[in-house]
Amino acid sequence: MTETRRKFDQDFKEGAVRLVRETGKPIAQVARDLGINEGTLANWCAKDRRARESSGALSEDERAELVRLRKENAELRMRCDVLKRSAALWVQDAMGQ
Repeated sequence: MTETRRKFDQDFKEGAVRLVRETGKPIAQVARDLGINEGTLANWCAKDRRARESSGALSEDERAELVRLRKENAELRMRCDVLKRSAALWVQDAMGQ
């Protein structure tokens, strides 16, 4: 008795991978919920992960960290500017000018 292979369209595959990524649920649970083989979904997730790594796209966590670091960098630059100006004023005051 031969078993027929089911074909899944690209939208279904992307949706299943997105479910795993965004919900944080285990691959096995998402596969059960969708009625597909766990190994199949694991392969789709691995392929997606490789594509994301090679494309250089940032994950949501990496984007959030980038935003946080940019804000921190801007604040530190501002503090540095203030310190430079206050040091210059201090030197002028010490020189009696």
